[in-house]
Amino acid sequence: MSTLRAAFYKGTHAGLPGVYNRLVRWWTRSPYSHVELIFADGQAASSSAMDGGVRFKAIDFDPALWDFVDVHPSLAPAARTWFETHVGQAYDLLGNLHFVVSAVGDDKRKWFCSESVAAALGMPDPARFDPGTLHAALSFLNQPAAAGFFTPAAAESL
Repeated sequence: MSTLRAAFYKGTHAGLPGVYNRLVRWWTRSPYSHVELIFADGQAASSSAMDGGVRFKAIDFDPALWDFVDVHPSLAPAARTWFETHVGQAYDLLGNLHFVVSAVGDDKRKWFCSESVAAALGMPDPARFDPGTLHAALSFLNQPAAAGFFTPAAAESL
């Protein structure tokens, strides 16, 4: 079975990108300022201001700087196709402002990191996700059923 993971950046770059890392984390009240989707072949995909927008990239993920969330591997083909289709589209820096000023709209031709990953995974309203809320949503989806819901194996044991 192929693997698909989301990687959430909790480090701080040097210089102006580091200021941006800190600002995103502070404003969103999250430990994360960026997200990548990692495919089974090791290629990472996201949208990055430092790289000019939507792209694939080989990244050496230092576990001290990144947290990982498994994503169901059945989503990998459509997610890869989404990124292949959108490679080269610009980073949506202005779109990030909608987390600060809700009147700022979403440019459908530009993408910020969590928006691109959420869109690639088929999540509705991808522009509503910052790295922290996307981490929470994907982590929640990995939880076993609870609160009166049973998996077939658990129901058989009753």
